[in-house]
Amino acid sequence: MTEKNWTKQGETFSHKNACKEFDLTEDQILSAMKSGDLDYKQNSTHGNPYYRLLRSEVQKLAKSIHGVSGLKYNKIKHDLKLVDKEINSLKRKLVKLEKEKVKLLESLSRT
Repeated sequence: MTEKNWTKQGETFSHKNACKEFDLTEDQILSAMKSGDLDYKQNSTHGNPYYRLLRSEVQKLAKSIHGVSGLKYNKIKHDLKLVDKEINSLKRKLVKLEKEKVKLLESLSRT
């Protein structure tokens, strides 16, 4: 693969995120790495090692394991998790802003 694919934003991710996003096991990814089906680079963050993988190669692997319909299903399931996460984050922010609004209204009524 070209170096451009490794440096372009969104083209790589960790093997842990690949497992979550494409519903693969760590063993499936490691065996594909050993057989040469997946190119990888070893990195570490705060002393914790992980493998960087190319998204397009992981997608091909997931397609061969789960099939096209399984790949679409996992994509929808993953996107739904991301939407739920964002909704929960916004709910927490809304509660915080509502509390701040009450405090401001109380201080406004005292003046």
